Amino acid sequence: MADFFDALESKHMDFIKKQNMFFVATAPKDGRINLSPKGLDSFRILSPTKVAYLDHFGSGNETAAHLLDDGRITIMFNSFSRNALIMRLYGTGISHGQGTDEFNKLMGEFPETVGVRQIFVITINSIQTSCGWGVPVMEAAQERETLIKSIKNKGEQGMKDYGLKKNLVSIDGLETGLVLDGSKVSR
Repeated sequence: MADFFDALESKHMDFIKKQNMFFVATAPKDGRINLSPKGLDSFRILSPTKVAYLDHFGSGNETAAHLLDDGRITIMFNSFSRNALIMRLYGTGISHGQGTDEFNKLMGEFPETVGVRQIFVITINSIQTSCGWGVPVMEAAQERETLIKSIKNKGEQGMKDYGLKKNLVSIDGLETGLVLDGSKVSR
């Protein structure tokens, strides 16, 4: 049975902090729905109604484009332990790009890392929990090192060049609002 909440309670925060991964879902007003798994140490609770996650450079930038176009976002946490639970955070999000004041302020919440493209901040409108009884019990073996190794191999300028090539527009042709070194980049 599903339960709804207006803000994160301490039991929700404890649950989130124990999760190795989460899922991000967004959609533009017209176009493809995007659903992405996220890992690493990249999620932070800023308040009972505000959360953030660190976003690394990748092959696309759908979330940023969708948030500019529509603003809606859903974050889903899923327990794979013996204690089943699914939690969805419904809200609106905004991207803070490299070098902006908000980005620089928020980076202090996260461990030092390489290849950070932006930080998404989500204002929570509603929280839903449900049983998750149909989800298998699994264990996280280890973090993958491939993303960070790839970023280090490309170097800082190589990642910016990659971002300029791959992260300016969504697969549906929407602008992503990519910000590098405090300046918005246009195609």
